[in-house]
Amino acid sequence: MALPESAAPVERPAAVSFWQAFAYWLKLGFVSFGGPAGQIALMHQELVERRRWISEKRFLHALNYCMLLPGPEAQQLATYIGWLMHRTRGGLAAGVLFVLPSLFILIGLSWAYMAYGHVPAVAGLLYGVKPAVTAIVLFAAWRIGSRVLKNAWLWAIAVAAFVAIFALRLPFPIIVLSAGVIGYFGSRFAPAYFAPGGGHGAAAGSAGPSLIDDDTPTPPHALFSWGRFARVLAVFFLLWLGALGTLTALYGWSGALTQMGWFFTKAALLTFGGAYAVLPYVFQGAVDHYHWLSATQMIDGLALGETTPGPLIMVVSFVGFVGAWGQALFGPHALFAAGVAGAAVVTFFTFLPSFLFILLGGPFIESTHGNLKFTAPLTAITAAVVGVIVNLAVFFAYHVLWPKGLSGPFEFPSAVIGALAAIALFRFKAGVIPVVLASALAGMAWQLLMR
Repeated sequence: MALPESAAPVERPAAVSFWQAFAYWLKLGFVSFGGPAGQIALMHQELVERRRWISEKRFLHALNYCMLLPGPEAQQLATYIGWLMHRTRGGLAAGVLFVLPSLFILIGLSWAYMAYGHVPAVAGLLYGVKPAVTAIVLFAAWRIGSRVLKNAWLWAIAVAAFVAIFALRLPFPIIVLSAGVIGYFGSRFAPAYFAPGGGHGAAAGSAGPSLIDDDTPTPPHALFSWGRFARVLAVFFLLWLGALGTLTALYGWSGALTQMGWFFTKAALLTFGGAYAVLPYVFQGAVDHYHWLSATQMIDGLALGETTPGPLIMVVSFVGFVGAWGQALFGPHALFAAGVAGAAVVTFFTFLPSFLFILLGGPFIESTHGNLKFTAPLTAITAAVVGVIVNLAVFFAYHVLWPKGLSGPFEFPSAVIGALAAIALFRFKAGVIPVVLASALAGMAWQLLMR
């Protein structure tokens, strides 16, 4: 007798070619709004729930590793999944396409900003985007938390992380390391509380078997070997040294482009906690030390970065463009060319380490996904990250609803837009992109009515 349709087993997805994946990564680069939390939620919805290219556990295992790294975790997660599916070229395609559309868009917006001195349309759009982004970040915390916070121990870690970053102002790396230590000892003394949640195959709450499932063996290219480790490290070091050496030979060590390459290498390697942890360091160096741009220009650049797809740290491309344009590196008649060169140099040196971390460390991380000694710290870190994301939502809400501080006026229109965005996400399961677009249009309409 045939099984009822509702009880029919869900089949494993068909194999995905490199070019099929390439098309998805290209699309993601154009629609990845909402900052890291929104981008991770978008990838989870598409890759875990709808397409089933990777299982919940494998996705979170990769995400936990990316959360430990300096640099943009959403771009690194895309690179990791692309590499796991289609070797090095898959990782490079996923990572580059995550950034490239944003780079082109920001170059265009930066040119308009420098050529005309203002971007009034973007101001109106941004008024609506900011409360929507607040709702998206809160929604991402709920989605991740509902899957990870399976017991009181993990809830306690999430709450403690929120208090640590919100009230005690502890640095993000300390919170991550503390959660990892708790998870390590938890795996030894209370392993049941720190085992990764979720089931295998078509278990309850699962979308069905995935192309890369919980028990799928690690593919040969993702197996760790010291020979491969040394080769990858050597190739990336030569790429970095060759690029910086070329800039030094052309413009000297003190040249603006050379110093941009060196400064943003340090920013990529020495700063943890995502774009909002990196930005104070970039602000201090680009504005106060090098004087590549003014404080007002830096704030305007952040506004532009929040209205474009891709990682928020892409605001560094604006810094490179404005800095090179303002110094007229190629002469007064080649300002746009100088700006493009500055944006390209900054983007290259900011993201090169991200590819290195994935291609170098990915094989080791893949060897740990079934080992509780390694997965328990990562589970605890994910719980802590939920608290950190909630803090980010509170930070956004405060600055969106009280832009001039608690003593200033309350932005009631922003509150309405944010509430409607939250209802669309939580109640009607609307997609991130329609919510962002509708909120942007609502913000623009309100600003036009107020003119």
